[in-house]
Amino acid sequence: MAMTKKQLEKLVRSKDTIARIPLPLLDGSITHYKDFPSKLIRPRPVDVWLPEIYRDNPDEHYPVIYMHDGQMMFHHVDSSLAGMDVFWDVDKVITRLLNNKEIRPAIVVAVWMADWLKGSRRAEYMPQKAVTEEDWQRIRKETSVAPLQKEEGDEVISSDNYLKFLVSELKPFIDKTYPTLTGNSDTFVVGSSMGALISAYAIAEYPHVFGGAACMSTDWSIGEGIVAEWFEDHWPASGMNRIYFDYGTETMDAYYEPYQSQMDDVMRKFGYTKGKDWDTRRFEGADHSPKSWNERLHIPMKFLLGDSSNTAKT
Repeated sequence: MAMTKKQLEKLVRSKDTIARIPLPLLDGSITHYKDFPSKLIRPRPVDVWLPEIYRDNPDEHYPVIYMHDGQMMFHHVDSSLAGMDVFWDVDKVITRLLNNKEIRPAIVVAVWMADWLKGSRRAEYMPQKAVTEEDWQRIRKETSVAPLQKEEGDEVISSDNYLKFLVSELKPFIDKTYPTLTGNSDTFVVGSSMGALISAYAIAEYPHVFGGAACMSTDWSIGEGIVAEWFEDHWPASGMNRIYFDYGTETMDAYYEPYQSQMDDVMRKFGYTKGKDWDTRRFEGADHSPKSWNERLHIPMKFLLGDSSNTAKT
């Protein structure tokens, strides 16, 4: 019997499905901020990754990639998930691309969830202006792992404050502390599932701050496509941003294709050209997992940081 969407979500979120593996050596270097302060959202860890090339070129300035679900980006000893097979291994992917001279070097800022397996993730990643209070309470009920489960932090949707945190608190700190290129053509957001939703929302709300986004396995189905519908009237015109979408065909990703087609229509409506400043890719057999995202992360990284990324610069 086929699994229901709720059963699939429960499986993906269950720690019982996570394999233990040895800690790998990191490429590049990481600074781990254990409790990054904020007046807008709860403090949480933030990892800042610098490529190996930074040591020999400390005076160079670099693009910055802000990645959601930061606790799963790098496999290092400070991670609460250390030893589990849930990591994207972003350091390995970017280093391989750099060694092959396929992308520009970049700094990665990995923003952790405060409580990554609790409802606060939904509250911070669900595009706030796309839903009414009635919509939100229905979504909370439909996407709970267990009926009537009390989940800390999701009573009030908070994605607007989360984006304000990125733009008005975290980004100024990163730009002051590290040698960054600060313009929108060198500032990107990347995420998967609901992290992809908030990445797209960041483009809609702050197109002059974030010049590009990679939205992997975007969970358009949450709220039955309500976010893609909202974007039909709230998406920036082409010319300043680059957007990458993708999805697989297995587990939760099997639900996404009709909604992604709806979003593709939005991209065409606002003047984006597929293969130039926008791309959508379908990966046959790929599922909704960090392993799948790791295996194809090189594609959106090349889209955002490769030579062709110059086409959408302001």
